[in-house]
Amino acid sequence: MKTLQGTVVSDVNNKTIIVNVATSKNHPLYKKRYTTTKKYAAHDEKNQAKIGDIVIISETRPVSKQKTWKLDKIVGQAEMKHQDAPLEAEEA
Repeated sequence: MKTLQGTVVSDVNNKTIIVNVATSKNHPLYKKRYTTTKKYAAHDEKNQAKIGDIVIISETRPVSKQKTWKLDKIVGQAEMKHQDAPLEAEEA
């Protein structure tokens, strides 16, 4: 079974995440390394992955037309940014 590691770039849809996977390749003529990225739609049953999380996805049976991957585990949590932080009462 294939597994890939990438970063969650979208979690807008219910039970679906979009994972950006980066791979390094060597150019056959110029021998220079370059990075390519590809986005995969993955099934997230419990809606636990958030934008910025580093996740491992594994291949599975087709869940829908474009989803043939499922969330295996979350490797790293995204840090909360100032905009995403919960609002606190700042009345003094």
